[in-house]
Amino acid sequence: MATFGTLSDRLSDTFRNLRTKGRLSASDVDGTVREIRRALLDADVALDVVKEFTGKVRERALGDEVNKALNPAQQVVQIVNEELVEILGGQQRRLEFAKKPPTVIMLAGLQGAGKTTLAGKLAKWLKKDGHTPMLVAADLQRPNAVTQLQVVGQQAGVEVYAPEPGNGVGNPVKVAKDAIKEAERRQFDTVIVDTAGRLGVDAELMKQAGDIRKAVDPDEVLFVIDAMIGQDAVATAKAFQAGVDFTGVVLSKLDGDARGGAALSVASVTGRPIIFASTGEGLDDFEPFHPDRMASRILDLGDILTLIEQAQEAFDEDEARKVAEKFATDTFTLDDFLGQMQQLRNMGSIKKMMGMLPGAGGMKQQLENFDEREIVRTEAIIQSMTKAERVNPKLLNGSRRLRIARGSGMTVTDVNQLVTRFEQAAKMMKTVAKGGMPNVPGMGPIPGAGFSGGRGKQQAKKKGSKSGNPAKRAAENAAIASGAKSTTDAAASGGSGFGIGGAKGSAPAAPSAEEMAALQRFMR
Repeated sequence: MATFGTLSDRLSDTFRNLRTKGRLSASDVDGTVREIRRALLDADVALDVVKEFTGKVRERALGDEVNKALNPAQQVVQIVNEELVEILGGQQRRLEFAKKPPTVIMLAGLQGAGKTTLAGKLAKWLKKDGHTPMLVAADLQRPNAVTQLQVVGQQAGVEVYAPEPGNGVGNPVKVAKDAIKEAERRQFDTVIVDTAGRLGVDAELMKQAGDIRKAVDPDEVLFVIDAMIGQDAVATAKAFQAGVDFTGVVLSKLDGDARGGAALSVASVTGRPIIFASTGEGLDDFEPFHPDRMASRILDLGDILTLIEQAQEAFDEDEARKVAEKFATDTFTLDDFLGQMQQLRNMGSIKKMMGMLPGAGGMKQQLENFDEREIVRTEAIIQSMTKAERVNPKLLNGSRRLRIARGSGMTVTDVNQLVTRFEQAAKMMKTVAKGGMPNVPGMGPIPGAGFSGGRGKQQAKKKGSKSGNPAKRAAENAAIASGAKSTTDAAASGGSGFGIGGAKGSAPAAPSAEEMAALQRFMR
């Protein structure tokens, strides 16, 4: 996440220097802890939190668990990771729903923290999870707040209860009370109350929020805080805790480019868990907060679990198996490719997904230069083709390619590049689907690579090394022979790269590096 970019970079540099040492002395540990302290303070983490955090890290780093470790540097990284998880709240905390519906969720926070948009995000997330949420427009102070919530509700596809026009007109406490009765009458199982905020913490704000809380007796009070406000986050959180008291925290604007110390301070200072995080402007840029996954992102260790969850939501398992079978039988078409691209786009931002990979911090420049619209351009080219052309790209002569380029607003060169990459990638994926290892362009031949079955054997017999060096020629011929044997064994076992043709009921194999390389070529 961009919010932790600076902190992540600083910590990565610190650990990189540490990994060059086979053994860690007390001075090495002190130097590392000192750098961690500076990185956290620069990220606007509260001073008390920094002191407690670095104290625990130093004590554990000087203990036996590091001294006796085979790799002391990795052990220190593990310690920092565990302590980060602790200050972020430890275990993940889920929303608690009422035994008797409706569950009432009240949102509180300063003006500008993003409460209204977040109300829509939460409602859409609950709806996707099988709930029937209703939004309540109880912010009757801010100009056009009611209208904004109605627009957000329409975008999220959820009901909005807004009996008052707002803009200073109406009683927010009465609106909140009436909303509960309305939800019971119309059988909504969740009520999300959007309350008014102010530009600063004041007595009037606290009284109104407190009155609404007493009136509706919410099951959850979520304090929405801007992740970019730095040290002010602690003072604001303490004031709201004293005036209203909240059961959980929601971090908004976690995709910003600020230092992000709020996220590392609020849970520790207030003792209240972070339950959700808002990671962008779109209504789908919203996710449950996992302290362990967030700690991994900060330390540039990746967040594969979240990536897998997003893929499972976006990709249909039956459809994926059909596509795998098409790869194996050489019937994969541009229409199938278009469907895969659209499913990939449904997962959200490609940059964010790639940012969840371990070591993504080292690809920062490439990620920044990646153009999200490349997928849209690819879709435009394929959608400008006829059905026959998508099924059989060999029909694409010069005049057809010119027509497609004009229809998609692209150039003939763009069309040519797409077709070439598609054919290369389809060929590679077919090799993988049959249990072979593809010859990835730019990597040279892979020892043992080849197609399974008789065709692979023929290729192995026909082809041999042409090297003029006898020793090198003998070694290369041996590699080719062993490659033919390995592919024959793969065919005999009945397995394949996609789990096709294997034992009945066997699960598909996990995607290999070659499969990922092919997909990356699709996206370029």
